Amino acid sequence: MTKPNILWYCTDQQRFDTIGALGNPYVQTPTLDNLVKNGVSFTNTYCQSPICTPSRASFMTGLYPSRTRNTRNGNDTFPTDVPLISKMIADSGYECGLIGKFHLVSAGRRPEPRLDDGFDYWQHSHAPRDDWPEGTHQYADWLREQGQDLDEMRNSERRVRPEFHQTKWASDCAIDYISQDHGKPWMLNINVYDPHPPFIPPEEYSQKFKAEEMPGPHFRESDLKHQKTLESIDFQGEVQSPDQSNAKSAQAKYYAMIAQVDDQFARILQVLDETGQRNNTVIIFTSDHGEMLGDHGLMFKGCRFYEGLVKVPLIFSFPPMFRSNLQCDGMVELLDLSATLLTLAQVPIPKHHQGQSLLPYLTGKRPGHKIRDSARCEYFDALDSHFTGGSGSFATMYRDDRYKLSVYHDQNLGELYDLLEDPWEFNDLWNDPSYSEIKNRMIFESFNSHVNLTTNVGSKRIAPM
Repeated sequence: MTKPNILWYCTDQQRFDTIGALGNPYVQTPTLDNLVKNGVSFTNTYCQSPICTPSRASFMTGLYPSRTRNTRNGNDTFPTDVPLISKMIADSGYECGLIGKFHLVSAGRRPEPRLDDGFDYWQHSHAPRDDWPEGTHQYADWLREQGQDLDEMRNSERRVRPEFHQTKWASDCAIDYISQDHGKPWMLNINVYDPHPPFIPPEEYSQKFKAEEMPGPHFRESDLKHQKTLESIDFQGEVQSPDQSNAKSAQAKYYAMIAQVDDQFARILQVLDETGQRNNTVIIFTSDHGEMLGDHGLMFKGCRFYEGLVKVPLIFSFPPMFRSNLQCDGMVELLDLSATLLTLAQVPIPKHHQGQSLLPYLTGKRPGHKIRDSARCEYFDALDSHFTGGSGSFATMYRDDRYKLSVYHDQNLGELYDLLEDPWEFNDLWNDPSYSEIKNRMIFESFNSHVNLTTNVGSKRIAPM
């Protein structure tokens, strides 16, 4: 098989339930809907951390965050002995490009340092803020060339106009890259900042979504009492009812940001068609983690493992080889995306890699209703507790085909949900005596997964003693 091009589009903080063709009638996502129709959607995809850096470190290495030794936002360095999949793909003969965010190490109060990443095309923009020196933030430099001031635009009532938005800039860069004569296969990783907070879509998009027409979050009054029991656990923002947090308004703005992403993604795919590369390009759409968006009285992200925060979109499209209009509801992890990228690039999956290739499910050789027996997610002091009001929490999530267990290890607290009977996690079974046997089994299996999957046993064995 000829090595295909790979177009990998990754948003920031986009929930799994934000695509029209996958069941949300309130969004406007015609481009993604068409991708669903012409591709394979994995509808139970779990990230390996609900926080940016550990999640991205995980899918860029194919290792769980704790195995990568990179579990925090704001980290100073990245381990030099952990190869990035982009570097491995570049070494196999691909040209590799990155546009937008990378965030494997901290970009706070400094430009993000380059790693041994394999990218020979680098258009970096961690976030649409003017926090970095000229020459290190390509989006801000581009705006200045247009005679625009980023901070002034962000502070105006009308916000950043679509033609100057970071998402549009990313599409411009992608179109420029795709239109080049590469001479060999390429992989382009596009990482836009939206729909990450603050929820400030351009006015033109904001007008398309009315707060009063939104369905609102998954919330019950009992959530306020339940979250009170978890108030010592790290989380951004305080627990509030949907009325207090204006959750429907936030939802409308969030959907507006996704609509803009959809429009800009369409521009990129159009150029693939115009340049005759569509039939030789694998298209992937995903996100690094989700967003609470008012569910259970919570906004943004932190140390919780509810569905809206840890499940993300994952769509592949490559009609010459993959099935079309196929939705696979078997559990997968973003680690499996990593393994699939290597397989597509014909790079042997290293022994240390912890993902599994999804290629048999993409081609229809295996049914997609059963892929993994379990999924795992970690939060190990991932956010600076100074900004979360917490205490530097350590927690893990483990779910099987029915139950989800969350353990907050530093607080002797936990949650247990029956996702078959209670898919939006309102009825916590942690303290229910009738579920003690299931709880104990899940704790045991979760502990085993932690020991077996995240323990670093050191260098390779070269002798029996």
